[in-house]
Amino acid sequence: MRKFVDPHLRPSIANSNQVEKMINKSSELGYRLIGIPIQPNLMRDTIHELQRICSDAKIDIVTRLDLAPNTPHELLLDLRRFRRRFEIVSVTCNSKSVARQAAKDRRVDLLSFSATHLRKRFFDYAEAELASKALSSLEINMTPLLSLKGFSRIRLLSRLRKEIAIAKKFGVPVILSSGAKDPNLMRSPHDYASLAALFDMPQESALCALSENPLAIIERNREKLNSDYIAPGIRIIRSPRRETVVSTHEKTLSPSDDCERTTSQRKRRDTRHLERHP
Repeated sequence: MRKFVDPHLRPSIANSNQVEKMINKSSELGYRLIGIPIQPNLMRDTIHELQRICSDAKIDIVTRLDLAPNTPHELLLDLRRFRRRFEIVSVTCNSKSVARQAAKDRRVDLLSFSATHLRKRFFDYAEAELASKALSSLEINMTPLLSLKGFSRIRLLSRLRKEIAIAKKFGVPVILSSGAKDPNLMRSPHDYASLAALFDMPQESALCALSENPLAIIERNREKLNSDYIAPGIRIIRSPRRETVVSTHEKTLSPSDDCERTTSQRKRRDTRHLERHP
């Protein structure tokens, strides 16, 4: 059974009633994990209150940071300051230089672009090639498809068709998020998957973009933020008496295994000695 994720729910944090209403509705719609953008200076008590509301609704929450830097240098400074404090980092790319820097930086999880200013959507072949090497994903907010009307929505759909084709060609994962600020604009995962057909995204791919794709990012980042994490495949195993650095790609021997291996080696050495000196 799929675990559906909405990595971009945007309630007004100051409005506790709206926050609780949108979290509860996410749970009712079938989501089991949501991401809410949090400002770096937000009080810890407010974060704990968000976690409490999500716990009562039986839904997991991911801390998310939305960056909208004006220059690549500003982006690098923000990543250096805040990357280790959030489980998801998204960058809204309002210029080509920022888009290129974000696409090639492994600290960036999601690449986001304007839904109304299509000239600021810089997801082209060069962007996709950089993103594929840095494990970045293309995020598509679905709310604009519900709120825009007429020619604006037609132009956006046309642009999304091109971006989906480019992402598929270069193997860039796509993430479908609601981006909803209002409970009335929230939809179920299957509704969004059906809506994605308007920009030529197959239903199975759309369901993956609502579940497996965002989950892979979250699980990877939660592992990195763990205090026992050292590098990919390497972590610290803690015991009451000692700490041991092991590779997760290798088998860890217990004391009994180590003793048996030593005894076996000693027997082989004695056998070779007898063969040489009968």
